[in-house]
Amino acid sequence: MPLPLIALFIAAFAFGTTEFVIAGVLPQVAEGLNISVPRAGVLVSAYALGIAIGGPLLTLTTARVPRKTLLVSILVVFVAGQLACAVAPDFASMLAIRVVVAVVHGAFFAVAMVVALGLVRPDQRGMAVALILAGLTVSNVIGVPAGAAIGNAFGWRATFWAMFGLGLVALAAMLVLLPRASGPPPRPAGFLNEVRVLGRQQVWTSLIVMLMLMLCQFVPFTYIAPLLQEVTGLGAATVPWVLLANGVGATIGVWAGGRLADFNLMTSLITVLALQALVMVAMYVASPYPMPMVVVIVLWGGLNFAIGTPLQTRILSWTADAPNLASSLIPAGFNLGIAFAAFIGGVMLTAGLGYRSLPLMGVAAMIVATLVAASSWVAERRGGATPPVPITVL
Repeated sequence: MPLPLIALFIAAFAFGTTEFVIAGVLPQVAEGLNISVPRAGVLVSAYALGIAIGGPLLTLTTARVPRKTLLVSILVVFVAGQLACAVAPDFASMLAIRVVVAVVHGAFFAVAMVVALGLVRPDQRGMAVALILAGLTVSNVIGVPAGAAIGNAFGWRATFWAMFGLGLVALAAMLVLLPRASGPPPRPAGFLNEVRVLGRQQVWTSLIVMLMLMLCQFVPFTYIAPLLQEVTGLGAATVPWVLLANGVGATIGVWAGGRLADFNLMTSLITVLALQALVMVAMYVASPYPMPMVVVIVLWGGLNFAIGTPLQTRILSWTADAPNLASSLIPAGFNLGIAFAAFIGGVMLTAGLGYRSLPLMGVAAMIVATLVAASSWVAERRGGATPPVPITVL
């Protein structure tokens, strides 16, 4: 893989860590800013909304900026944001800073995905996407626990000082490894064209599958701790280790998904979606039994990300001639999907269905996703359509 992808991986790792590490030090942040823990939780939801709403807007308004210039500028804002969080005097300022970082977060992944595809051959696109996604999964396996440990040992502000240092490393990697632009900024496809490509059936059906994936992943994951404790019977101290195993499975799944996407994208995607439906059935059956449940959770994490890689590769391939809006909708859609999944899970629990019922939503979602993906592929083969030629992105 080209060295510039390493710079994108490091930056993805930094953004993934700063998004989720706040959950690991939330009580300390609440105490330090003299607010309640529920109010501090707004820092999490506001960040997700910043990605979902601000990310696409920033991506579109910076379409004429050379990609390296934009990515470096995004990392500068990231570094400044971590420094500002480390010294934030109150909740209002902390919230404002986090929203600004979230907006550039959304733009980063939109731009980075497109740039990554432009750095590799067509038969390496899946692995290029996988490398960016690996930054997110590794951040959850290594970055978030490390950041939480730093916060617990030295205070929550130390966590953001550590993020400041990580941001400097990512910025240096971007400056050194990402190639210079070889000419003027690419001519934007235009807003109408950006919207028009969303009408391609390969794109909107993939977005439906993405929503189904979020339901499968985050309806159970949002409530994974009480599910494991109250249904499976695991102790609270064991839950983090199960989540670590899930993260390891997710990291393996990212790489497997990249290989599968480059081998045969649609056959692989449909197969993995169907397998995930079976795994969700297995989760429902195994949930009262600790060892089988742990095995299922590892498989579940791996398949979630094995699905995500070819799915995002498909969206990016079919919007390559007008990639800005579509690429920005990927992180936006994921974050809106997370919020929607948490809401659906809450509705199920409020209705008295119980924690064990949550995997059944994943079963239904994966059946719908498999049917949608298969129908899309059949229509594509009948029409004989081929992905558009990518525009220059550096």
